[in-house]
Amino acid sequence: MELALEARLQQLLLRHAELRDALSGSGLGGPEFAKLSKEYSELNPIVEEVDALNRARQEFASLAEIVLSSEDAELKALAEEELRALRERIADLESKVKLCLLPKDVDDERNAILEVRAGIGGEEAALFAAELFRTYQRYAALHGWRFEILDLSETGLGGFKEASAAIAGRDVFARLKFESGVHRVQRVPETEAGGRIHTSAATVAVLPEAEDVDVKIDDKELRIDVFRASGPGGQSVNTTDSAVRITHLPTGLVVIQQDEKSQHKNKARAMKVLRARLYEMERQARDIARAADRKSQVGTGDRSERIRTYNFPQGRVTDHRINLTLYKIDKVLSGEALDEIIDALLAEDRAARLAAVNGQHRA
Repeated sequence: MELALEARLQQLLLRHAELRDALSGSGLGGPEFAKLSKEYSELNPIVEEVDALNRARQEFASLAEIVLSSEDAELKALAEEELRALRERIADLESKVKLCLLPKDVDDERNAILEVRAGIGGEEAALFAAELFRTYQRYAALHGWRFEILDLSETGLGGFKEASAAIAGRDVFARLKFESGVHRVQRVPETEAGGRIHTSAATVAVLPEAEDVDVKIDDKELRIDVFRASGPGGQSVNTTDSAVRITHLPTGLVVIQQDEKSQHKNKARAMKVLRARLYEMERQARDIARAADRKSQVGTGDRSERIRTYNFPQGRVTDHRINLTLYKIDKVLSGEALDEIIDALLAEDRAARLAAVNGQHRA
């Protein structure tokens, strides 16, 4: 491994030992203890991998000594065979250590706001948007995540013009962040008498949920309007002015919530979505600074980027970023096989970032 990486590892090992000693004392408590405990637990996986690597290297050195000094041909041959296997294991362990050292996305552990909107294709696009939204709802259930519908704008024919949800649980944003973009569908609509395949699309946005401390919003920057909620086709669903529209004046962002009968609940939900969108704008601004690095990653998260095609006649789903095709469209849309795509995207992203880090160190 490169000298710079070895030096970094030594720093982390020393820090881990310092934290262990500090936590074993009795002088710490409260927030300070919690902070150091979290740092210590985050370093544990790296230390375990480094320990495994060091043991493998020591074993390699011992076997190499046997090969050089032993006059027993059978023992020498056995040691050489074990050396070959160890060489592969050491390379694998070195890769794992480097992966541990990759900078983490600080938002990976956050909950997320999911937004799905019908794109081109009229009612067919709205029907597909509804299918996608239910796919993520089922996927969340499979992972034991909480899926809270924030807003649904229905067409009256079973489709969704747009829908949003708050998803809470372990590693929600980490697993869903690469879902942002344009999802294209190719199929024969039920209303198509001629059997022609139509192409339509829906857009997905996955935003890390932001806390009050992440985004400062001045009340003076907001215009809040209340109005009577309505259902599809103008049908009244409420008799009071409970729906809320919040406009963030500096950015022009508009959030509407009308799913709850309580004006206060709708306002709280609208503020949650607004904070997430503002936080995402800040994230994108930060990403511009490292745009060159992002070119090597799976995707930019730009919702104008076409990321996936769902072809019903062929029963296939293709993710264009990694050229992965699965012929199990039903299982993908039921949420069962979505992990196969997400795991491949995460692996590709890790490999690209690892290659970038190796290139930096060689340079």
